Amino acid sequence: MAQTLKEKLASIIPGLRQERQTILKQHGDKKISDVSIAQAFGGMRGIKSQICDTSVVNPDKGLIIRGQPVLKLKNKLPEEIFWLLVTGSMPSAEEVKGFQDELRAAGEVPAYIWKVIKALPKKSHPMAMLDTAILAMQHESVFARKYAEGLSKADYWEAILDDSIKIIATIHTIAAGIYRLRYKKGSLIEPSKKNDWSANYAKMLGLAPKKGLTAKMMRLYLVLHSDHEGGNVSANACHVVGSALSDPFYAVSAGLNGLAGPLHGLANQECLKWALGLMEEFGGTPTEDQIRQHAWDTLNNGKVIPGYGHAVLRVSDPRFIAFHEFGQNNLPNDPVFRTIARVFKIVPQVLKEHGKAKSPWPNVDAGSGSILYHFGLKEFEYYTVLFSVSRSLGMLAQLILNRALGSPITRPKSVSTEWIKKLVAKA
Repeated sequence: MAQTLKEKLASIIPGLRQERQTILKQHGDKKISDVSIAQAFGGMRGIKSQICDTSVVNPDKGLIIRGQPVLKLKNKLPEEIFWLLVTGSMPSAEEVKGFQDELRAAGEVPAYIWKVIKALPKKSHPMAMLDTAILAMQHESVFARKYAEGLSKADYWEAILDDSIKIIATIHTIAAGIYRLRYKKGSLIEPSKKNDWSANYAKMLGLAPKKGLTAKMMRLYLVLHSDHEGGNVSANACHVVGSALSDPFYAVSAGLNGLAGPLHGLANQECLKWALGLMEEFGGTPTEDQIRQHAWDTLNNGKVIPGYGHAVLRVSDPRFIAFHEFGQNNLPNDPVFRTIARVFKIVPQVLKEHGKAKSPWPNVDAGSGSILYHFGLKEFEYYTVLFSVSRSLGMLAQLILNRALGSPITRPKSVSTEWIKKLVAKA
């Protein structure tokens, strides 16, 4: 029998709580990581110090969502992916429909949000506009209201889920409205009750439908960017703020602020700029020899080739492969995509010969920008907003589970440089 998402969670949370309690009781003193001084100074990279059950990134396999390689999920709906992230299982067709109905019921954007957005400077960054809108919508928080009334800790997750549904139901509408307003694309476009989440986002942006191909592209983009472990900046920022029992509007806002940083959410536009610069230099799609020489010139000048290399992966990012296959199947003659495809053929060879890159393989950002560009999204500043709409799924799934399992406030211990110097001296 089909269940609502809340009913499904209510049926599995007791077992998850018992599992966590058993692990802590029987194995709580077992060490899972050593920390070096270099890691402490280096942004805690690689330190195993969090629990995230929604997804993992395997260096040799890439993103795995709830045990399923992301390439196996590339034809799914984002609504299905959110259900999978939260519950660990795929929903039935009836459950998907029910969840979509819930999202539509919660999909009205409060009128004051549009007033807030329109009151911002006309040249505000679209990420600042999105973040401001989500933060302003904190007024709608079910969790904040019920917590003030004395909500039981065991029931936190239900109110967090209510807030999460409100955010997911409206974030794509808000993001599309920001695009229309910020770039003077005309009046706002209402969502359709017949469309799924991704198709509505594409429709509200005002993109040409291209016989359903635009909606298909948007579904792929939103699925591939939905989650990426718990340690990336946006997920971690959201987790830390949420651990203080700040409601999801506060927490997701924090995550969006992290995603706006050039070292996190801007990578795809940097990759696209590099490719377009390459095309400008050679007057169109460059040859393989031209790409090879340009790549060597870039490296010999002490610069990096954007989109290649990853902090964790040691193979081609499966998400890049998914975009690459989509491009080959649907826009093989697009000059920008052809450039990206040729870069993929040549650059890993150059990086291997160069010998200094830890990973010569492309990450997702090496290919996503060319796909967006083809479908008419040519405003680079907006690309991180698309990323944000997708990543809200992962951030919120993690918040729901952490409140369901009673995860404590995040409060690591810091030490001073003087403490490190004394430790080294003793050693």
